[in-house]
Amino acid sequence: MSRRTILAAILMSAFISPSTAETKGAAPGPTPAARANTIAFKFYAKEAAKPGNVFFSPYSIHTAFAMVYEGARGRTAKEIASVFAFQEKTADLRRSLDSLKKDLDSAVKGAEFNQANSFWAQKDYKFLPAYLKTLRGSYGAEARQVNFMEKAEEARGEINGWTETRTKGKIKDLFPEGSLDPLSRLVLVNAVYFKGTWQVPFNKGMTADADFTKAGGEKVKVKMMAAAGTRQAEYSENEELQALRLPYKGGGLSMLVLLPGKGKSLADAEKSLTGEKLESIRKGLAEQKVKVFLPRFTFSSGFTLNGALADLGMPAAFTETADFSGMDGTTKLYIQKAFHKAFVEVNEEGTEAAAATGVAMGLKSMPALDFAMFRADRPFLFFIEDSKTGLILFMGRMEDPAKQ
Repeated sequence: MSRRTILAAILMSAFISPSTAETKGAAPGPTPAARANTIAFKFYAKEAAKPGNVFFSPYSIHTAFAMVYEGARGRTAKEIASVFAFQEKTADLRRSLDSLKKDLDSAVKGAEFNQANSFWAQKDYKFLPAYLKTLRGSYGAEARQVNFMEKAEEARGEINGWTETRTKGKIKDLFPEGSLDPLSRLVLVNAVYFKGTWQVPFNKGMTADADFTKAGGEKVKVKMMAAAGTRQAEYSENEELQALRLPYKGGGLSMLVLLPGKGKSLADAEKSLTGEKLESIRKGLAEQKVKVFLPRFTFSSGFTLNGALADLGMPAAFTETADFSGMDGTTKLYIQKAFHKAFVEVNEEGTEAAAATGVAMGLKSMPALDFAMFRADRPFLFFIEDSKTGLILFMGRMEDPAKQ
């Protein structure tokens, strides 16, 4: 591969919420939230085949590649748009992101939420003023200059330090050693941190050791949370699974937990999981008394996105055929590496979560009971989302709560 200039981008997960169809008088198209959720199911389908716990932020990845898409042209832009359901016109994409941010600002009331954007440019390298103006104006990105050519590792430390600070220490070393080098020219960063308290907390005194049965039948001891009596909660169940919504204070954001029914496997649920299926599950939720048991857990996930995104339909961006001329007026840039990291902690008080996505570019039913029993003692899926709009902020699979 020829030596070509490098652009790098990092982002953190963000919480946004969708709005209505984008054009009045026309046939309703996907809402901003539905577009942002597109990558959730595509990416999860790639990762579900691998064993172990999974946690990531669809919104972080969506936002990262929105900034990349701003500078993409030709076939490269079309492929990225197809994978992420971006609108053809970037002005429409920006309006969608603005709409999501406004909805999110309303939804996160009662929770702690911080988001920040920045871009780190090689000093004296000529990027198109219009592209940098878009990063500043439409994405609110702070402008930073660094010297990748002579001090790439020092620049990497600054970028990782910025991300770690903005995520209160939860996302460390997003860019691993050696991932930025003298050919690097630009790093885009979006950082997000979320901390929410349960509307109805669990009782610490009732947390106890319990068995959790993994997919292969092995039992591990976990700390199972509970609360005295039952709670009023949105709940549904059928032969396939049980669904439970646990709201955070403020009511706008919640965790939706999908637990396969007894005798059913999580793999079966994963195979049929789509945005439409999840929306159907949400619509089936109804208030009732529920006795809830949920394991306490903390873990991190890390991913290199190149292979998954190329397989999903955007290979050009990772090769010398890439066209990011909207960034610097040349076709020298391509995506060298794309990274994503996420962290989640679920305990009796609530949930703490953070995530980061980095893109480095280089030259070229219950019988006889009046309440439901929800005991998450086997693998399950969980979503941190906007309860009203269905925007997925984080998505995860809990296969082994004993692993961190």
